[in-house]
Amino acid sequence: MGAFTGPVFRPGDDGYDAERAVFNLTIDHHPELIVGATGPDDVIAAVDYASARGLAVAVLTTGHGAAVPADGQVLINTRRMSDVQVDPATRTARVGGGVRWHQVLPQAASHGLAPLMGNSPDVGVVGYTLGGGIGPLGRSYGFAADRVRSVDIVTADGQLRHVTADDEPELFWALRGGRGNFGVVVGLEFELVPVSRLYGGGLFFPAEATADVLRTYSRWTTTLPEEMTASVLLVQFPPIPEVPELFRGKYIANVRIAYTGTVEDGERLVQPLRDIGTPILDTLGELPYAEVGSIYNDPTDPAPAYDSNVALHTVDEGAVDTILSLAGPDAGSPLIVELRHLGGAYTRPPAIPSAVGGRDAEHVLFAVSILQPGEEDTVRRAHDRLREELRPWSTGGTIHNLSGLSAVGPDRVKLAFTPADYTRLTKAKAKYDPDNMFRINLNIPPAT
Repeated sequence: MGAFTGPVFRPGDDGYDAERAVFNLTIDHHPELIVGATGPDDVIAAVDYASARGLAVAVLTTGHGAAVPADGQVLINTRRMSDVQVDPATRTARVGGGVRWHQVLPQAASHGLAPLMGNSPDVGVVGYTLGGGIGPLGRSYGFAADRVRSVDIVTADGQLRHVTADDEPELFWALRGGRGNFGVVVGLEFELVPVSRLYGGGLFFPAEATADVLRTYSRWTTTLPEEMTASVLLVQFPPIPEVPELFRGKYIANVRIAYTGTVEDGERLVQPLRDIGTPILDTLGELPYAEVGSIYNDPTDPAPAYDSNVALHTVDEGAVDTILSLAGPDAGSPLIVELRHLGGAYTRPPAIPSAVGGRDAEHVLFAVSILQPGEEDTVRRAHDRLREELRPWSTGGTIHNLSGLSAVGPDRVKLAFTPADYTRLTKAKAKYDPDNMFRINLNIPPAT
């Protein structure tokens, strides 16, 4: 084990359990070896170790996207690779493979810049970005993957590669959208955008307003400028002390707003939502972009969860009725759903083509359930039924960086891509990872 600079853990070692822990507690990794990588050399040594023994390699930063356990394999924990460098002159950031968005936000904000992050600052930069990346600024600026300039990655042959559109165009294309299928990313360079503040927050409506909220929202999103990104969350809060008293034990329809225009224009644009009725809580107002996570307040404590998503070409009255019947306040459902508005810049092809799919979607419905012992089959059936009954409005695809446990297996993974792009990805996989070393993920198997 002398080849490693960072810590190494085997089953039974002190620190082994903490090092393998993931955000989604449904996945319980039990690897043969964990490498706490401090830099590219540790990653190369870990890949060489796995290659010599015929083992697979899994990668862990936060475990938000964990979908397959790494039992008996090699797990590389990247969180110690945490360098962040922001260049205001070029409006770019360079980050280590284990950086989370909350480590980028303050440095970018000090220069009036913003990264194209998602709803949560606690998510890892690399996994989110290379999965495509949809977030509060996406309708204005597109997928986060479209802003990547370079990727430093250790591939299955143990080589450290600096990948750009000029150096290795096919690998650069595949990495941006192909998620973790091609190696271990140790560094990422991406563009920042000139956003320093938002008009944003939430409108929280009671259960009895849910139908009006969804119907109004579905019509309202057809009129919006690209500067406005919105979603609506339907959630039954549990009656537990950890939930704020205002929401405890209640079903809530929460409209979430992020708008890059003026406060005055924002107020005008959201008026149709306020006309629905008096919300339980209205937090809309101006805020610094560095506080964008407060719009969504995504959970920060690990929990066992099962999730799925459906890309939609439209949301009309029929789609609204279907969502209400399966996840509304009277459905008695285990589903928590968020209907996100896409379109805008997401639909435009990037300057440098990538494998990212879902550009034909106008909305995506993300569903998640907290798993309780003995309820796994019930939850899976609820997600399958939601996906099936939304088929008339579905593009037939999914959004890759919202995919999790329900997307395990090639038949589900390929739904995130066009057929031609999926075939191209399998060919790139055959070139750069012919033995499928990097398969502890939403796997794209190599072409045969």
